[in-house]
Amino acid sequence: MSRLLVDCTYVYDHPHDNSGIQRVVRNVIRELPAKDRERECIPVVMLQGKLYEVISLAPLPSNGLDLADLRARLVQFANLFWLRQRTLERWRPFNQSIWARRCLYIACRLFALACLNLPIRILDRLLRREPVPARSVPLKHRAGDQLVLLDSSWHSGFFPLAEQLKRDGVGIISVIYDLIPLTHPQFCDAGLVKVFNHWFDWIARTADGYIAISTTIRDQVRQEIVRRIGEQALGERWFDYFHLGSELDLIDAAHPVDPNLLRLFEQPRPVFLMVSTIEPRKNHTYLLDAFEQAWAAGSQARLCIVGKIGWKCEALIERIQRHPQLDSRLFMFNNLADQSLEYAYQHSTALVFPSYVEGFGLPLVEAMQRGLPAMGSDIPVFREIGGEFMVYFDLDDPQSLANLVIDMEHTGVFPAQRNLDQWQWLSWRQASAQLVERIEGHVGEVIVDRETVCE
Repeated sequence: MSRLLVDCTYVYDHPHDNSGIQRVVRNVIRELPAKDRERECIPVVMLQGKLYEVISLAPLPSNGLDLADLRARLVQFANLFWLRQRTLERWRPFNQSIWARRCLYIACRLFALACLNLPIRILDRLLRREPVPARSVPLKHRAGDQLVLLDSSWHSGFFPLAEQLKRDGVGIISVIYDLIPLTHPQFCDAGLVKVFNHWFDWIARTADGYIAISTTIRDQVRQEIVRRIGEQALGERWFDYFHLGSELDLIDAAHPVDPNLLRLFEQPRPVFLMVSTIEPRKNHTYLLDAFEQAWAAGSQARLCIVGKIGWKCEALIERIQRHPQLDSRLFMFNNLADQSLEYAYQHSTALVFPSYVEGFGLPLVEAMQRGLPAMGSDIPVFREIGGEFMVYFDLDDPQSLANLVIDMEHTGVFPAQRNLDQWQWLSWRQASAQLVERIEGHVGEVIVDRETVCE
């Protein structure tokens, strides 16, 4: 029996994170095919140089303090704290004196060290000391197993363990979400660019196969691998892709919809929804420019921005918070639960997604699977995912999006070439099965080739 050992280490350690990759990992792990005579799919984590089978990816119920939740709240507060610090630097007297800015920075660093960084590190240690059998049990690997690096493994320190597994006959398969830190480093933190580049060097040398989340990324990965290790070594590796699912997995019917969101939809005017982390790559600045042009032309359409605050977005957040249309025609929600996001998908007029570059575009399929039309930037991966069911606009001209908003507001017609009623997309169960089947297709070929060589 072949065994796929599916890594979910980062999500196991950070169960309250709910961005794109974490959502993918949770859903794929939950929907892994059941064990049969030919295959076994086992969720695993690599902790302190050892391999464990995951019993529960989510924290187990406890009568005590939820340390993982406390850590998540501290990290969220730390991000907001540094956002406020960078915003404050643009005010007097800090914008006029380098010494004032230095004093502010030193004061903020001391506060963050004592009240944020140190508590987070203490919580990390406490979480690592959590009794392992509570959520996972030791797992013995064996030759012929396939380790599927599904999670964001560039954050992890398990390279030595993975290399030992490979020496013991375990195959290594890397799931690639995008190459944005390599292709568009200007949109990323400098530290991430360095870490990701180091990780990709390791993946290029170590992995036997690569499976991306779109054909667009699969082709980019192949080109990058060729650049790093050459055409000859490329023949020893395989490349494929699978597509992501569309359900929201953390919906809780007992959790109320955000009351401010409910008030937004009480009025009949159109609502255009943007769902993503707020960071430069997502191009919220273009979005604001386009809607300001539409509002200047008399549009009453409203823009609803949903997503946690990310990085390099201080000026944008300040622009939104000081915008004259805020809470009138411009709305922002940074901490919506899935129940509220589901409500927004079901009641909005259309999704807008002006991103510069993506590996997939998960909000597109989440929206369209619920019957919400989607408009996106004209980039290859959106064409791959949306086809003729989406409408595309020019990233060089915000007026092109403004015109689409105005036309939809006046006509009530979504100008896609095909009716969204014909749209069908994968469930997470189908996506997880597709991932497993495509990996097994390649792994089977490799095993046959090795047996032929042995004979």
